[in-house]
Amino acid sequence: MLKGEMSWVGPRDILETELAMYGEFASKFVTVKPGITGLWQVSGRSRLPYPERVRLDISYIDNVSFLLDVRILSKTVPVVLFGDGAI
Repeated sequence: MLKGEMSWVGPRDILETELAMYGEFASKFVTVKPGITGLWQVSGRSRLPYPERVRLDISYIDNVSFLLDVRILSKTVPVVLFGDGAI
């Protein structure tokens, strides 16, 4: 059943223990729905250190737009097909 708890694009959901890693940006992070795909996922995923993930998540939140979502969605297909950034 679809509950609407996630969006197509947005920061990946994190564990409560990870929220501390967002530091001063934690309160901003919790204001958006998590996404199935996002800027971090199409920018290197596991190749990136955690602070870069935080920076990308906050950058997405600060610049969210329909055009940015379309760009991220268009990059998602090749990332998934070719496993870019996957461990």
